[in-house]
Amino acid sequence: MRSRFSAFAVHDEAYLLRTWHPTTRPPGVDFDPALCWTRLEILGGTEGGPFSTSGTVEFRAHYTERGRPGELRENSRFVRHDYTWVYLDGDVSK
Repeated sequence: MRSRFSAFAVHDEAYLLRTWHPTTRPPGVDFDPALCWTRLEILGGTEGGPFSTSGTVEFRAHYTERGRPGELRENSRFVRHDYTWVYLDGDVSK
């Protein structure tokens, strides 16, 4: 989760697409140049251990947009795909 947050912050589209499950992966990532990701808080999670095949991460991501602070809260689902953890989907609230 932290690596994907960092990838959003630095606009690393290749990394984000590589760590997205193929069934839910978009064709590209549309970065908003007015949005600056500033901080990530991990609020909780389930499963995701070395013998798990799925897990969740609940987080709050802080940002500024045109100088105004905001936050996005999501409960993300991750699954193992080809022996690697990838982002499947999430429930977002702003």
